[in-house]
Amino acid sequence: MIGLKRGTVALVPHQEEWEENAENTVRLLKQLLGDTALDIQHVGSTAIFSIHAKPIIDLAVAVHDLNDMLPYVAVLKQHNIIYRGEVVAGEVLFVMGDDDIRTHHIHIVQWNGAAWNNYINFRDYLNAYPEKAMMYDTCKQKLAMQFSNDRKSYTAGKEEMIQRLLAEASRWK
Repeated sequence: MIGLKRGTVALVPHQEEWEENAENTVRLLKQLLGDTALDIQHVGSTAIFSIHAKPIIDLAVAVHDLNDMLPYVAVLKQHNIIYRGEVVAGEVLFVMGDDDIRTHHIHIVQWNGAAWNNYINFRDYLNAYPEKAMMYDTCKQKLAMQFSNDRKSYTAGKEEMIQRLLAEASRWK
């Protein structure tokens, strides 16, 4: 099962289907974006094998320049991939799903920039160190129970741990 009501938080154990779904979406994006997408990776908690996650597939798409995506907004929309804009500084967001349910978050970031490296390093570090992944999982589950209808507070509550793990991942890499 993939998808979650906007603004809510519900964590489920890792699902094998997430990887297959991510691979299919990566193939579609490569087909639609061609050489503009320098790399596309499955990132976020659904790409970390030992932890619970919101059932939303996160993908990071690396481009030379964020403006390189502007010509693709219409063609992506034809495939139900909706442009949300620069929700976070230095990152353009596209989503899949409908008005109520989100199934995918597609993060467009600069190739080899801080956001790209953070997405990749975080995923790889937590997959390499299951004990670190479990610390993160415990934090997420506690916050999910506390903020099941407040995604902003849930996300803010994870920030300190994410920053600590990113610092460790950067040194590890």
